[in-house]
Amino acid sequence: MKVSLKILTLFLLISYSFISQTKSSISNSHLIQISGVVLDQDSGSRIPYVSILVKGTKKYYMSDQRGFFSLVAYPNDEIEFHSISHKNRTYKINDTLNQKYYSIIQLLAKDTILLQEIEIYPWPSKEEFKHAFLALNLNSTDIDRAENNLLRDELSYLERNQTSSSSENYKYVMQAYYTKIYSVGQQPMNNLLNPIKWAQFIDAWRKGKFSSKTTPKKNKNN
Repeated sequence: MKVSLKILTLFLLISYSFISQTKSSISNSHLIQISGVVLDQDSGSRIPYVSILVKGTKKYYMSDQRGFFSLVAYPNDEIEFHSISHKNRTYKINDTLNQKYYSIIQLLAKDTILLQEIEIYPWPSKEEFKHAFLALNLNSTDIDRAENNLLRDELSYLERNQTSSSSENYKYVMQAYYTKIYSVGQQPMNNLLNPIKWAQFIDAWRKGKFSSKTTPKKNKNN
């Protein structure tokens, strides 16, 4: 009889210990929502698009363009902050937290990388650079260079190869759009039957605007 009482007492003690441990683990495993902002440690400015990982899990988060973030984790979890321009940092959630919502401000230090010095030379060797430097013609002035840019060949090349600017393309597209709206529900406008356009054409033809350019006169001595 005494043996049975001892066994029953031992069983009750073990059950009570197991139940208390289960309750403790359940109370310490509740989810917590962590919200906050990531700031630069030196300037205090917000750091956008910071990768946030819960260590040991596949949970992945990211701060928005203003540096704000929000995630869900358990007490005693470790949160890792990763940024390209800053050093990584880990934040551990305290296991004694009993509320569901917490806010934090995470500071990150800038990560400075020093690269080796690279010297870039305009010429393969010093001798070629010396030869090109001595052959450099510095007698031309700003007026000479401006006159060279206004030569007929230069202007003709620019006229053939220069494309329309963004403002000109926009104006052309908008004019076509307005013309389409103006003639909606009716026949498109045809200038061949427009007497005003014909009058403008005849007037320009009489004034010689469509005549070919005259060739320069030859020198009489030639």
